[in-house]
Order: sequence, then C-alpha cells, then structure tokens
Amino acid sequence: MGVDYYKILGVDRNAKDDDLKKAYRKLAMKWHPDKNPNNKKDAETKFKQISEAYEVLSDPQKRAVYDQYGEEGLKGQMPPPDAGGPGGASFFSTGEGPTSFRFNPRSADDIFAEFFGFSHPFGGMGGGGGGMRGSRFAGGLFGDDMFGPFGEGGGGSMGGGGARKAPPIENKLPCSLEDLYKGTTKKMKISREIADISGKTMQVEEILTIDVKPGWKKGTKITFPEKGNEQPNVIPADLVFVIDEKPHSVFTRDGNDLIVTQKISLAEALTGHTVHLTTLDGRSLNIPINNVIHPTYEEIVPREGMPLQKDPSKRGNLRIKFNIRFPTRLTAEHKAGIKKLLGP
Repeated sequence: MGVDYYKILGVDRNAKDDDLKKAYRKLAMKWHPDKNPNNKKDAETKFKQISEAYEVLSDPQKRAVYDQYGEEGLKGQMPPPDAGGPGGASFFSTGEGPTSFRFNPRSADDIFAEFFGFSHPFGGMGGGGGGMRGSRFAGGLFGDDMFGPFGEGGGGSMGGGGARKAPPIENKLPCSLEDLYKGTTKKMKISREIADISGKTMQVEEILTIDVKPGWKKGTKITFPEKGNEQPNVIPADLVFVIDEKPHSVFTRDGNDLIVTQKISLAEALTGHTVHLTTLDGRSLNIPINNVIHPTYEEIVPREGMPLQKDPSKRGNLRIKFNIRFPTRLTAEHKAGIKKLLGP
C-alpha cells in the first residue's frame, strides 16, 4: 500500500502549509537522534520518515504526484503526470525506459537545517538519504539541552542560543457592525522579508485572506503562523489580526444584543409610538409600542440582535431605549388636556 505521509505527520489530507510546518517542527524535534541517545537507531528511522513526509507534502508537485499515485508512483513504479516537463526536476530517469521515474529524498539533516535556519548545523552525514552517523551540532551550537524548552511545544527558545520564536505581531482589523452581523471576507496585503538557506533576505508581498464569521466580537484574534520577517536563528513571528469594531450610526452592541435609542415626544410616549428600523442585513422592522413609555422603559425584540459566534443560527435581542423630549413650557390648554388624560 505504500507509506502514508499524512499519517506520519499526523495531519489530514487538506492540511495547509502552516499545518505541515507545525507538525514537522514538533515531530522533528521530538525524534531527532540527538534527543534519543538510548533509542538512536529507531529515532533515526523515524526522523528520516518525518523528513521525507514533510519534503513531499510541502512541495506542491511532489504532493500532487503522491496524492494521485501514492508512494509507489512517487518512487518509480509508475510515471508521474507531465513527467519530464516544466518543474520535473524532482524526478529523474533510471535509464530503464521512458516510463521509469524515481523520487530522490533529500538528506533529513539538510531539511532540518534548512527549516530551522542553519546552513551547516551538522557534522559528517555518513551516506545519502539522511544517514545520521556521527551527527552532532558543530561546536556545541545548541549546548547540552538543545531540545529541552523547545521540543514539544514548538515555541520558546532552544538552550544555548539556538532558534527562538519571535514575539507575535498584532494589527487591528477594523470591521463594521454589518461585517460582524453578516460575515465577510477581508484581503490584507502584507510585506515581509524572507531568507534563503544562505541567510540572504528579500522582500516579498503577500495577500492574506481573512474570513470574518457572523457574530465575531471585538478582540477576536486571527493568527497566521510565522508570517513575520525571517531572520537567521529566529523562528518568524506569528502575524495576528485583532477584530476592532467600528462605531455605527444607529446601533450599539452589548454582547450579543443590539441597542438602539429613539427620540420621541412626550405625546408619543403617552399615547403610543411605532418604531421604524432598518436591520443590519437590510430588512425593515415596524415595531408598535402601545405601552406608556417612561424614561427607563425598554422594549425587547427577541432574536433581532447579533448572531451568536458559536451558533450563528441563534441571535441575541434588539433592545429599544427611548429619549423623551419634554416640553419646556405648557399652556393652560395643554395642562387641561394632560389632567383629563391622566384623570384625578
């Protein structure tokens, strides 16, 4: 059946690049032979499997071949699509005929060094395909406890001056109340520096897509792992967008409720009033109020508030408050009318 690279990394078949990086970082640090001196042979085997899985799944062309033909097709038992065409350098003919192709895995040490930002972190390689004989970080680069604080959590710094995670970078993401009511998609253009294995940096621009979900609140965070600048010996910072709610001309938000304040006259407060509103999704609401409206009166309209973040099919309430305009003076006729209305 062949090797299941997705199972080796512990990711599903729809895993994105960030998912693959997280999985590789955690597993490579866990199974590095230098961390497993009492079980080095098994660790070497596991480490090479993890590295090979990451190499294949992080490369779009190799992953496409693997998804279609499996490990057998990737390693020469059947030709990959468009073999020998543009971008086909990952495969080569064995000389056994035009339909024979083979995937040549890179050294597991090289993948590890490239991923963590070190050009030559290891000593002798002891053979092709990621052999680990004599493999130690040159000059004690990481110290004795190189895997201690970093290995399992995927963050923090390695002992002895190794790769550390840069602190997250936060940016506000302004959203209108309509955006947070209906949901929307935001496109954010970022510029950052990336580095090749030699340490040379270049500036690139990238478009990040943020799907704002109905019911999201101010302070909700959306994280793009390791989208900060790349620097030697530093794991790039996470880029974090924090939802910020723009003021609205009609509604204010209180948790999952929407609040609106209506200005009405004293006569309307005493004799009845109909509230006319346009909702955040464009519907017209007509809400008749037949009660006497006093200064602290509040009309509650169920399920006309904001969608609930965990269940957008449910909504909070609409709360209508009133600002009653009292007259500055009353004529004798007005006073008589009020007395008649209110009774003795």
